[in-house]
Amino acid sequence: MIVRTEHSRVRLCSLKAALLWRGGSGKMRSGRAASGIPDCRQTSGFRAWAWGGYTLLELLAVITIMGIIAALAVPTLRGLKPNAKVAGTRDLLDAVGRARQLAISQRTPVYMVFLSTNFWAYVPSAQMYKVQPLLDKQLIGYAYVSLRSVGDQPGRYHPRYLSAWRTLAQGAYIPPGKFYPAPILTLTNVNFGNLTVPQLNIPQFSLTNNIPFPTEDSPVTNNPPVTLSYIAFDGTGQLISGLAGQPELIPVSEGRVTVARDLNTQVAKPGVPAVTEVPAGNTLENYSLVYIDRLTGRAHVERRKVQ
Repeated sequence: MIVRTEHSRVRLCSLKAALLWRGGSGKMRSGRAASGIPDCRQTSGFRAWAWGGYTLLELLAVITIMGIIAALAVPTLRGLKPNAKVAGTRDLLDAVGRARQLAISQRTPVYMVFLSTNFWAYVPSAQMYKVQPLLDKQLIGYAYVSLRSVGDQPGRYHPRYLSAWRTLAQGAYIPPGKFYPAPILTLTNVNFGNLTVPQLNIPQFSLTNNIPFPTEDSPVTNNPPVTLSYIAFDGTGQLISGLAGQPELIPVSEGRVTVARDLNTQVAKPGVPAVTEVPAGNTLENYSLVYIDRLTGRAHVERRKVQ
C-alpha cells in the first residue's frame, strides 16, 4: 500500500507542471490530471509553490524588526572595540614580569631597555642603517639584555640580548615625559589602594651607555656610545634601577606616534616623532601606571578610579 503525503503531492505537482509547460509559450496545457497524479489546482502545497510571496505589510514589518535589532546591537558592538591603553598596559605589565623572571632564571641582572625619541641622535650617518629598523619603534619598543652570563669571571662581561626588539600593542605608547630630557609628568589625585596622593611626579627612566646597541653582534661604535633608558632586576628579582627607596612607575598613554618616512620607500627616517593623544589628555586625566615594587620586583597596574 502506498501512502501519499502532502509533501509527495507537492513534488508530483511540481513534476506535472514541468511536463505540461509549453516551451516558450508561457501557457500550461489544460485537461484533467493524468492517472495517479493529483490535481494541482486543488493542492495547497502547489499553490504555495506557484503563487507564494509576501505582502508589502509583511515586508515592512520584517524591516522594522531588523532595524530595532540593529539599533540595540550597535552599542554592544562598539563596546567590543579593543581599548588600546588597556591592551598596552597589559602588554607592559607582562613584559616587566618577563624581565624579572629572566633575571631570576639567569641568576644575573637583566635590563629591560626602551627606545626614547632621541636614541638615534649620536649615531653616525655611516652606521644609521644598523638602527634604521628601530626608528619606527620610538616610545613603543623594548628588549631584554644581560651584561653577563652564569660562570663569567668577575670583571668579565659577555653582553647578550635575550629577546628581539618588541613593541607595545598598537595605539599605546610610553609618554615622552618618562624619558630624559623631556619634562617630567605630574599626576594629581593619584590613588594607591586607600592612599590618595594629591600630586605625584613620575620619575624618569634610568640611563645607561654600557649596553651594546642595537645588538651585541653589530653594535654602533661611537663616542659617546648610544644612551638607552632602562629598568633592571637583579638575580633575586629585586628592582635595582630608578630612585633609591622608590617604586618604578611607568605610565601608558593612548594615541598615535607618527615618525617621518621616505615618500618613495616609506622607510622610517631619523627624527623626533609626532605624538598625538587620543583622546586628548588621557595620560594625566585617565592615567594608567605599571607600578613596580622595589623590594620584591613584582608589578601591578594602578588606574584612576572612577568617583
